[in-house]
Amino acid sequence: MADTAVRAPDLTASGAATTRRDSALRRNYRAMLMVWRRDIIRLFRMPTRLISGIAQPVLFLFVLGAGLESAIGNRGAGGVDYQQYLFPGILAMSVLTSSLFSSMAIVWDREFGFMREMLVAPISRSSLVLGKALGGGSVSVMQGLVLVVFAPLVGVSFTVTSFLEMVGFLLLLAFSLTAFGMVIASRMQRMESFQMVMALVMQPMLFLSGSIFPLDQLPDWLGVITRLNPATYGVDAIRRAVLPGASKLDVLGWTVPLWADALITLGFGTAMLLLAVKLFDRTE
Repeated sequence: MADTAVRAPDLTASGAATTRRDSALRRNYRAMLMVWRRDIIRLFRMPTRLISGIAQPVLFLFVLGAGLESAIGNRGAGGVDYQQYLFPGILAMSVLTSSLFSSMAIVWDREFGFMREMLVAPISRSSLVLGKALGGGSVSVMQGLVLVVFAPLVGVSFTVTSFLEMVGFLLLLAFSLTAFGMVIASRMQRMESFQMVMALVMQPMLFLSGSIFPLDQLPDWLGVITRLNPATYGVDAIRRAVLPGASKLDVLGWTVPLWADALITLGFGTAMLLLAVKLFDRTE
């Protein structure tokens, strides 16, 4: 009888602890979905954001592509037509630009006090950061996929497999770069500072990723920098999914396989996400 009397409270306490854990998990899951949904709603309420997000890539594809096509030629564009070579690059460009600047909302929310309200809510910081990474990544991919309508104009066609592979790599790149943008935004207090820093980060990352110019024609010292750019591997994976005949990325004579492109991009994004969670724990 004594043993029974002792065990009963233990079982009750264990059940209560399990209930609290389940409740906390549901609360954090709902918070993550709320942050993700907020970014999606913002996109559809501001159609001009969608239009402006595709304007620059379209100009690069049809103006820059047409202007440099004769100068670069097929041999300098990985064995394919330059506008075809550029098409996966402008998809990556759209995702890269939108992903990095999606973190601007964090600085905006901090200036207007909404960030403080979220941070004092009884939810984990990781659910907020993960929801923002998924929301910013989803919005970036939606903007990138709009550009697919221009594929027939430059002679690019898709199979079901290649299209799904492209979407998967776009999601992976968008997630990683959104997490990177959150790391930068977590230390910014003013919108002006964020825009200046992001411009300094975005342009080198874009031009040194192989999205616009083939990497095999660069000087050796510049080639080393491009291999250190995490966006290079996401761009390479997207291009190889869209254009299987295009040249592949090599590092010190080693041809980087698709699984390595995906693993490097995912590893970078995971590291940035963990760092963002740590930085947000120190915020406010």
